[in-house]
Amino acid sequence: MSLTDILSRIRAAEVESGRATGSVDLIAVSKVQPLERVEAVLQEGHRVFGENYVQEAASKWPGFRDRFDGVQLHMIGPLQTNKAKLAMELFDAIHTVDRPSLAEKLARLAEASGKCPDLYVQVNTGEEPQKAGILPKDADAFIADCRRLGLPLSGLMCIPPESEAPGPHFALLAAVAERNGLNGLSMGMSADFESAIAAGATHVRVGSAIFGARDYSAR
Repeated sequence: MSLTDILSRIRAAEVESGRATGSVDLIAVSKVQPLERVEAVLQEGHRVFGENYVQEAASKWPGFRDRFDGVQLHMIGPLQTNKAKLAMELFDAIHTVDRPSLAEKLARLAEASGKCPDLYVQVNTGEEPQKAGILPKDADAFIADCRRLGLPLSGLMCIPPESEAPGPHFALLAAVAERNGLNGLSMGMSADFESAIAAGATHVRVGSAIFGARDYSAR
């Protein structure tokens, strides 16, 4: 499948769901992808990318940004507190604010620098013990705490359990966002992004369907 195919499916899902054309942003997940594959997508004109690892992004993207205007970089993987400063310098958005210690660190860094990326709270909608994210029952209080810290929250993010239908998880995330006055919904990946769009996703994250299979042994 190509970038053009994915974008066509996103536009069709927008129409099917009664959404405005262009209301959903495609985050092309370029983690662990060879530079030549990423460059090919850049050459096609796409500018919104997602990375999971701070160090990989630091080695990959400064050079691309020197050559391609308008790149937006989104952090979509777990963020270690000790890498928060570098992440804030590299990324335009961080989708994985998932614990008080990270929120407090980001707030201190934002106050010191006078700027902050767009931030999304990750909600562990499936309450999976192995997965990062705030539990749904704690989400309202955590969002309020982030706001008290002065963090510019843009929305929420989730990764539904692989073994469950994603629709109820997307609906749960949308409900939490609505009652907290948040517009951004980062949800939906290669296998389920049309369902996510129907539930109100503003950002969908698609990787291997665009770039091809990842080779983790090459890292």
